[in-house]
Amino acid sequence: MTIPLTIISFSIAMVIGTITALVQFANVKVLKQIARFYIWIVRGTPLLVQLLVVFYGLPNLGIVIEPFPAAIIVFSINEGAYSAETIRGALESIPKGQMEAGYCVGMNFFQIMTRIVLPQAFRTAFPSLSNSLISMVKDTSLAANITVSEMLMVTQRIIARTYQPLVLYIEVGLIYLIFSTVLTIIQRKTEAYLNKRGSQR
Repeated sequence: MTIPLTIISFSIAMVIGTITALVQFANVKVLKQIARFYIWIVRGTPLLVQLLVVFYGLPNLGIVIEPFPAAIIVFSINEGAYSAETIRGALESIPKGQMEAGYCVGMNFFQIMTRIVLPQAFRTAFPSLSNSLISMVKDTSLAANITVSEMLMVTQRIIARTYQPLVLYIEVGLIYLIFSTVLTIIQRKTEAYLNKRGSQR
């Protein structure tokens, strides 16, 4: 479950983060306040607490969510808040003259964002977002606390049968290390490609 949990959660988080960043960048007052409140709550509380509230707390209100969907919801919302700040910072780094130039040639706000600003912002934000993805791979181990059968949970079950915690915990640590190393290599190659492409423009 580790890989699908990471991929699905991070994909949804990127959508949440982008929308939240755009709301703040567009300076829509009411929506901006809601976005800031969402970011404040999520960033100010531990991920593990959020998992426990959604999986064990919501049933008291009659809302029962299966472990895997609950993990996806929490990881997506959590990472979405952090990604929103990363993307917002990248958006604000784009010179305002590019927005004005877009308006001058007849583009609307949506066209300017999708064709001019967002592509540049994502290139700027890519290293930070990649680091967030690597962190999420490791954070999925917390899903074991709500009975999601990811690597750590499976390891704990094997330990209960074999009584070899040292070997098995080192093994699962090495697997996480391999995942992180592969993602780091992909990150560096993609960064090099984006920098080369950006310098050619």
